[in-house]
Amino acid sequence: MALYLIGDVQGCDEPLGRLLDTIGFSPSRDTLFVLGDLVNRGPQSAAVMRRLMDHGDAARCLLGNHDLSLLAVAHGHRTPHPLDTLDPVLRAPDREALLDWLRHRPLALRAHGLLMVHAGVLPSWDADQVMRLAGEVESALRASDADAFLSQMFGNEPARWSDTLTGTARLRVVVNALTRLRFCTADGTMLLKASGAPDQAPEGGMPWFTVPGRRTADICMAVGHWSTLGVVLRPDLLALDSGCVWGGCLSALRLHETDPLRHELIQVPCEQAQVPGPMA
Repeated sequence: MALYLIGDVQGCDEPLGRLLDTIGFSPSRDTLFVLGDLVNRGPQSAAVMRRLMDHGDAARCLLGNHDLSLLAVAHGHRTPHPLDTLDPVLRAPDREALLDWLRHRPLALRAHGLLMVHAGVLPSWDADQVMRLAGEVESALRASDADAFLSQMFGNEPARWSDTLTGTARLRVVVNALTRLRFCTADGTMLLKASGAPDQAPEGGMPWFTVPGRRTADICMAVGHWSTLGVVLRPDLLALDSGCVWGGCLSALRLHETDPLRHELIQVPCEQAQVPGPMA
């Protein structure tokens, strides 16, 4: 049995197929953990979703910000970005099955010594709290009235977590941290408008994983989302967004079954670049 982490696919099905061929993936034997942003900006979002759906429990896929954006667009609560490439899903004959599968994906996974999210976590959260809060959002997405949540899911406020938050404000903070976070302040205020490389932090900000006293520092985090961060393989952080959709590589990390710090990086080139420069 082999365990693999895979970074942001973003609708690039042909490179995903080549990567799975390269690692010799077998759904009867192996498990993939795909770290979110399955869709968008690449040309084959529906094909990516179908491929991963077909692998059943052997492909455990997280929700990223682009995946949530697809759900909001499909429900009429978000206007597509000019660079979005969501039509293959929105116009697919199996659209409803694809969207239903997507909204049943988790926002966080904890397995094999890793805590996996798409983007990051706030410094005041420990691993157990991350899993509980992710579960609250997952319940909202899967509820019969999910449309009401999707209509209010996006926004940059509140920018900071409080245990007293309730309702949509509470869930929005969780969504933003787990699927959008790059920089925050030492007190956990999210700087969601900031992008760029880690050394381009806005004044008073820092990459979320460098905040002193972060309560998840005792567990190895596995993330995607940040293409200008690139691949990072540290005892406390495995980051695997290598910018496939921007003409970079699609990355898989083979994990040792009992030791997440023993790993092998496998990459395939991705020839099609979307637009000049990486986007969120």
